[in-house]
Amino acid sequence: MTGWNASDIPDQSGRTAVVTGANSGIGYITARELARKGARVVLACRSEARGTAALQRLCSEVPGAQADFEQLDLGDLSSVRKFAGSHGGERLDLLINNAGVMALPQGRTADGFETQFGVNHLGHFALTGLLLPRLLDTPGARVVSVSSGFHALADVDIADLNSERRYRRWIAYGRSKTANLLFIHELARKLASRGSDVVAASAHPGYASTNLATQGVRMEGRKAVERVIELGNRVIAQSAEAGALPTLYAATAPGVLPDSFTGPSLMMWRGAPAKSWRARRTLDDAAGERLWAASEQLTGVTF
Repeated sequence: MTGWNASDIPDQSGRTAVVTGANSGIGYITARELARKGARVVLACRSEARGTAALQRLCSEVPGAQADFEQLDLGDLSSVRKFAGSHGGERLDLLINNAGVMALPQGRTADGFETQFGVNHLGHFALTGLLLPRLLDTPGARVVSVSSGFHALADVDIADLNSERRYRRWIAYGRSKTANLLFIHELARKLASRGSDVVAASAHPGYASTNLATQGVRMEGRKAVERVIELGNRVIAQSAEAGALPTLYAATAPGVLPDSFTGPSLMMWRGAPAKSWRARRTLDDAAGERLWAASEQLTGVTF
């Protein structure tokens, strides 16, 4: 894994990948590099305008790319079902659960879930469940969920998944990122129990220069804080290209283990992809089972 970079991605010709949140940041880089290696890539994005613009940019940067845009709003389960329904019967080699929101003001999804938990976890839980038959039918398929080092901030509160008792934006974000890891942990266990060769793994980008961290403060008009974050992105953070490498490694490198967690090698902050530290609670079988059961009940998607 030492020094692994985008040039090390194996040939992806003949493979199909769905990348959520592929209109910008590490999602866009992930989609672009998979397309560069020959994969057919579906850019699954909420905004039609931004998704179409990203598709045009990708095709200009990778001439001859096999890429499409399809609308997907992870904060609306009807949109998730519509997206999954449009892919019946097609092969699916890679599902990259990348899209996310960070530290937003308190809000609700179209289905009434706390926004960060609803988008970051429940939307991807439902999408994975609905697309799982395609993954199971495709030899060597993988599911990669993008978590964060900020999962260390908080455990999932199974009695208050929607933060109704008290909302603290960073705690809610940490809970959603813990949920990402617990979901992959439980999915990997379930796949192993049925003898499937589908690999479910997690990754995180470290501190990467993207627009994710400015979402919340921009919504509130906190321009001074936004400028400080942007300065950090320019001076301290690694590039989005570097931030996408752990995801690309988990999705394509030979020998990736189920339930592995890949991130930057230097203090989980920056550097080449490496095995990453994770909180012990994200490996708790009972916690994974409880979250899975609750997620099935909330989304109506069982698998």
